[in-house]
Amino acid sequence: MSREHLEYIKKVKKDTIKVALFRVGLLILFIALWEILADLKILDAFLTSSPSRIVNSLMDFIKEGTLLKHILITCYETILGFTLGTFLGALIAIILWSFPFVSRVLEPYLVVLNALPKVALAPIIIFWAGNGITAIITIALLISIVTTIITVLTGFNEVDKGKLKLMETLKASKFQTLRYLVIPANIQVIISALKINVGLSWVGVIMGEFLVARSGLGFLIVYGGQISQLDMVMMSIVILSVIAFIMYIAVAKLEEALKKIN
Repeated sequence: MSREHLEYIKKVKKDTIKVALFRVGLLILFIALWEILADLKILDAFLTSSPSRIVNSLMDFIKEGTLLKHILITCYETILGFTLGTFLGALIAIILWSFPFVSRVLEPYLVVLNALPKVALAPIIIFWAGNGITAIITIALLISIVTTIITVLTGFNEVDKGKLKLMETLKASKFQTLRYLVIPANIQVIISALKINVGLSWVGVIMGEFLVARSGLGFLIVYGGQISQLDMVMMSIVILSVIAFIMYIAVAKLEEALKKIN
């Protein structure tokens, strides 16, 4: 490699390290400021909690041995909702792309479903699926699947028309066009759908746990609010944030791997 190329790589690495340090520093500053303001009574720790109180609440749950159960239940519901929503949404998008007439007929219904607040359907889902984990997963699935269909289908429909015409000229089947042209051209769109679904799946699961759960992090948030234990609420929110971030990083790593393959 040339000297200029090596210097550029060094600069990129330095910038990456600098961004990471600033991110960590900003987080540490926020936590420290939060703790100091709570200790000085500038913030009411009963209403806002504090980092030390959150840690104490975490340690209490660890000693009780119940925290892992709540985390695993919420993670199971989220991962299942995320997987089903992504897979089924992509599959339906492929079917609609394969049948343009059906896609045009169903387009307004998809738009309405996407705009409809899914929480409005929660009582119906609970009535159909029962008051339990099935209802929670169904709510998470419903929230993510429509967005996936619209996102992926839009990407499929925006593939270069000239390339599609070339595949048609070469007598390629629908499956061959999908496999060798449409899907490779939309890898980034599919990854974007995955990133969106990480957040939507968490929203669906927590919404469901708010309504029907007797365990899980969403249940702890509701229960903590009901008994005025804001430390429990903030602890659950922090744990949710960490796990959601880990899921997002996993999707980002998948994106990097796919980029290297392509």
